[in-house]
Amino acid sequence: MVRWLCILSIAFISKLGISQSAIDIPIENGNIHVTTFGIGKPILIINGGPGMNSEGFTSLAQELGKTNLAILYDQRGTGQSTISEVNSETMTMDLMVSDIEAIRKYFGFKDWVVLGHSFGGMLASYYLKKHPERLSGLILSGSGGFNLSITRNLNLLSRLSKNERDSLNYWNRQISRGDTSYQARYNRGKYLAPAYVYDKKHAPVIAERLTQGNRTINSLIWQNIRTINFDCSEAYKNFEKPVLIIQGKQDVMGDHIAKEAYNLLPNSTLVFMDKCAHYGWLEQPRDYFEALSNFLNQFD
Repeated sequence: MVRWLCILSIAFISKLGISQSAIDIPIENGNIHVTTFGIGKPILIINGGPGMNSEGFTSLAQELGKTNLAILYDQRGTGQSTISEVNSETMTMDLMVSDIEAIRKYFGFKDWVVLGHSFGGMLASYYLKKHPERLSGLILSGSGGFNLSITRNLNLLSRLSKNERDSLNYWNRQISRGDTSYQARYNRGKYLAPAYVYDKKHAPVIAERLTQGNRTINSLIWQNIRTINFDCSEAYKNFEKPVLIIQGKQDVMGDHIAKEAYNLLPNSTLVFMDKCAHYGWLEQPRDYFEALSNFLNQFD
């Protein structure tokens, strides 16, 4: 049984003048590490991955924390969230949804806005399918989608030059042969990062982000996604709360996922940002945060 206990750090004021707290919420055989920013209407941020911590989303949470209570958490088995054993039984979409519910119940929110980015958009969609009544609104940011189409259509290599592909293959081989060094992980990220950005000046930030992934967790979650035949299309059709779909025009995801989601969700708004790939708040921060602010203002 999950015990609803927590360890709450002393809240402090960040350099941006935003209150910040860290919390560990116990789950069965582990804990979920949560950091909150600011005060106000709660918005849960689900980072991409799977198998990645939330570290690369701190700046997003801090910005949203200026006007809301932004809630950022490490998904099970990543970052400071722990699980006693990583296997096919502990790494499932259903358990990841139960972790989200553990966070909501801890804070006592009847409902909240959820923002899911990339894989986080898929997890947010699955949360919608399982608990639609707990969502007051949904933000799909560069989302991986609502069904298995991403597993058939995503082609990261097509966005890379021949030199980048060759270098990526080299470092993938090194890692598969047992090289777990930071250098190997960073170099793999260095040659993969250009697939995710419009302007390559942002590639080093993404390369560093790509060093943070757990490949075992990543494989197990994708295995589970296929096992459950992941599909949230019917849940989309029946969800009448406000939804913001926001994505870069040059996102590696293409535009079909966003457009299909927009057609399914009856109360949705679709925003495309030009000269922008996968990380809107990095490449087009003004447009990205303006769209989020306009969307969130309706919940005041």
